[in-house]
Amino acid sequence: MSADLLSWLPLLAKLLLTAGIVVTASVVAERVGPLTGALVATLPVTVWPAYVFLSIDHDAVFVAEAARSGLAINAVTGAFLLVYATLAQKRGLLVCFFAAVGCWIAFAVLARSIAWTLATASLLNLIIYPACLWFGRALGTAEMPRLRRAWYDLPMRTLLVCALMATILEVSTWAGPAVTGLLAVYPISSTSLMLILQPRIGGRAAAAVMANSLWGLLGISVGLAALSFSVVPFGAVPALAAALAIPIVWNLTVWTIRRRDALALK
Repeated sequence: MSADLLSWLPLLAKLLLTAGIVVTASVVAERVGPLTGALVATLPVTVWPAYVFLSIDHDAVFVAEAARSGLAINAVTGAFLLVYATLAQKRGLLVCFFAAVGCWIAFAVLARSIAWTLATASLLNLIIYPACLWFGRALGTAEMPRLRRAWYDLPMRTLLVCALMATILEVSTWAGPAVTGLLAVYPISSTSLMLILQPRIGGRAAAAVMANSLWGLLGISVGLAALSFSVVPFGAVPALAAALAIPIVWNLTVWTIRRRDALALK
């Protein structure tokens, strides 16, 4: 396999996985409900391959530092989702989108200016996610409208995700290293899901998906913390296996508990 093709593999994998998971999550959310759609959207199918490719090109210390940085940025994404979910109750897509993105950029720039340790990055997540889940607890339920899909709906959703990713990549080609670094960790999946769902099912229903996504992102935080902690002493393979398994098991556990509670109320 040529070196040029190998260099494109991480990008191609991210593009295909992101488009696939976002479109799947949007369909699941419409048909099954916001919780299931959110937990599908927050499976680590885009985050995890990025660290696999990092482990191929870099040593364990570098991967540990990257996971620690990703852990801090993942906390910022929690605030991003809460801002959107709160505004989407009454505001239109453009207001919600630009306010949430502006919040993410401001906090991400601040986060990248801090030298995080595993302890401080973990503490940040332990503060942000319980707070966001508490403030967003009333936003996670909404009536999902039953809408018919045209034959072109799913291809259009796929094109939207790919166009968003292409735009971000194009900006990164002429932007400086600071902007490029921010774009590399920007929550493309969540943004794409917002852009797909709100025009179709309305702000409250789309906000419910985003509010429930906080649960899934908390699992990703635990997975990143495990990766940062274990990759140096135990090696890349078991550390990456833990980083993949923890969010999946966490999402399944959240789904099972919430589903059981919902059935108990009926």
